[in-house]
Amino acid sequence: MVVLQRNRAGSLAPVVSINSRQALASPYDDDTRLVAGLHESNPAAMDAFVERYADYVERVLARILGIDAELPDLVNDVFVNALGSLHTLRVANLLRPWLRSVTVFVARGCLRRRRRRRWLTFLRDEELPEVPSYDAPASATTALKRLYSVLGTLPPDERIVFALRFIDEMELGEIADACGVSRTTIKRRVRKAEDLFTREARKDPLLSEWMAKGDRWNES
Repeated sequence: MVVLQRNRAGSLAPVVSINSRQALASPYDDDTRLVAGLHESNPAAMDAFVERYADYVERVLARILGIDAELPDLVNDVFVNALGSLHTLRVANLLRPWLRSVTVFVARGCLRRRRRRRWLTFLRDEELPEVPSYDAPASATTALKRLYSVLGTLPPDERIVFALRFIDEMELGEIADACGVSRTTIKRRVRKAEDLFTREARKDPLLSEWMAKGDRWNES
């Protein structure tokens, strides 16, 4: 359901209720029809939009930010931003990559706000949020916490490309499209991000051991 609610600036904005997703019987069974319905501000199309893409948006955000208390609000922000900038979507069948770009934009804004306010710090293990895991051993869960702790030291742009490239395993072209920059710029950011991450991660015994078990970050 999409409702109007006062945003942080005090003005009314459409807010998506993520927690009340329901199976929707609607004519918006493909992106072309869905985008047409969104342009018409059809409430059923808005509901279908959330139903189809909320999990995807949440996954992209989680890859960049880790398990984060703000994720539900950020998912909502993505859809509010998407509905407000729908005019920038030129081709209906590119809805998914376009929405990914909006998601990256929201994630980048979140990281930059936190950086300005010095919210991102190297947290002690007991201060890090728990990462849901059903089968992972304790050592893997701890390594994941420490990985996102290291990512917290990277500048926002480098953190984003690192997460999309090495955690979400996206191709360079997809990352360039999502970030709205050239492949050359993305290649440069990926190299910088990898160097920064490697340097910091090797200071942590657990991460250093984890990296040594793989091929990518093995020291020659």
